[in-house]
Amino acid sequence: MGLHSCGFWRPESLLDTARFALSFHGQLRKKHQDSRALWKHEAVQKYLENLSKEYQQVNRQLNADSENDFEQKTLRRRCADLSPVATAFHEIKEAERELQELEAMCRELDSRDEKQLLELALEEKEALDKKINTRCRKLFQLLVPKEKYDKSHVILEVTAGRTTGGDICQQFTKEMFEMYQNYADYKCWTFDILNYMPAEIGGLHHAAAHISGEDVYRHLKYEGGTHRVQRIPETGMSSRMQRIHTGTMSVIVLPQPEEVDVKVDPKDLRIDTFRAKGAGGQHVNKTDSAVRIAHLPTGLVVECQQERSQQMNKEIALRTLRAKLYQQIIEKQLSQEQSARKLQLGTRAQAERIRTYNFTQDRVTDHRITYDARNIKEILSGKEELDKLINRLLEFAEMEALTEYLENLQSVGGGC
Repeated sequence: MGLHSCGFWRPESLLDTARFALSFHGQLRKKHQDSRALWKHEAVQKYLENLSKEYQQVNRQLNADSENDFEQKTLRRRCADLSPVATAFHEIKEAERELQELEAMCRELDSRDEKQLLELALEEKEALDKKINTRCRKLFQLLVPKEKYDKSHVILEVTAGRTTGGDICQQFTKEMFEMYQNYADYKCWTFDILNYMPAEIGGLHHAAAHISGEDVYRHLKYEGGTHRVQRIPETGMSSRMQRIHTGTMSVIVLPQPEEVDVKVDPKDLRIDTFRAKGAGGQHVNKTDSAVRIAHLPTGLVVECQQERSQQMNKEIALRTLRAKLYQQIIEKQLSQEQSARKLQLGTRAQAERIRTYNFTQDRVTDHRITYDARNIKEILSGKEELDKLINRLLEFAEMEALTEYLENLQSVGGGC
């Protein structure tokens, strides 16, 4: 066993890399499989067993006397990396042994007198099944190479599209923005509105918010893209309009950089002030508190009119500008890496619709994973049902990433 030059553990002599790659490419890349199916795969089992053996070997080396401080430091780091994976692996193995014992017992409990005991055993079996599924997901989350920006805060923007159905896009955009606001509250994140441009008929043209908290970008990065709505407009319209209309809105999710990540030269900025529009209090239309900043080298333009203070609006606009410049850097890096994953970062595929909200059929379809969820109102409430959908996306993406990662383990002497 050895350590890859870029920090990934890879088997050297204990795995038949040719058969390993063939089995993965021939089976797992045909279609997405869940974590339980991936766990049962022979090559994955061997890979995890090798990691477990290596963890034991590293522990033995740590317990042995060594005069080399550098070697001890390297071993401690390896031990810390392998410990959660080895622990999870053995926990799942132990749970599977318990499950096998329960199944054997259930086959023997077939008399009437043992009916109650059989019911208890079946309940325990169901609980063990759920436990194994949960731990498999957690195990593979540990194995998936972490993306650099997953722990970042984000700036989320929503923009209404166009439709022949009047206000359907603006109304849908408002519902979506409120959905993400409710989801932030559900996840105990902080949701600060940066910009809000309401439509005259009660919907929303455009809005942006800064969302901070734990693993925000990890959960929201696949929300970026074009969202489609299909619904019958509200009553009060002519009979000609009483049919299903289709509209769109777009979501952009930008990882929020630290101050040091992107440096902006003041000479490259053109800053204009103007009077805020829309709701906001008596100060609106009386003071030039709104700020618009243009970045001359790239042509990017941002604006903010949420705060009463011009200085605060300027600071928020600069923060948004840095995030957009940062996103351009990310896009360039991802393009150079030529990622083969099916799920791309939000702003890489804005022209493609990623999800459809069909109100007449009470169905939400995510086209990237061919997944249908029912009860649109519950999803738009931004709580448990939306969290399930987002976690389904994450699991799919992580399994894709893990499959790709395990396939790449066959490369000997290659770079990251």
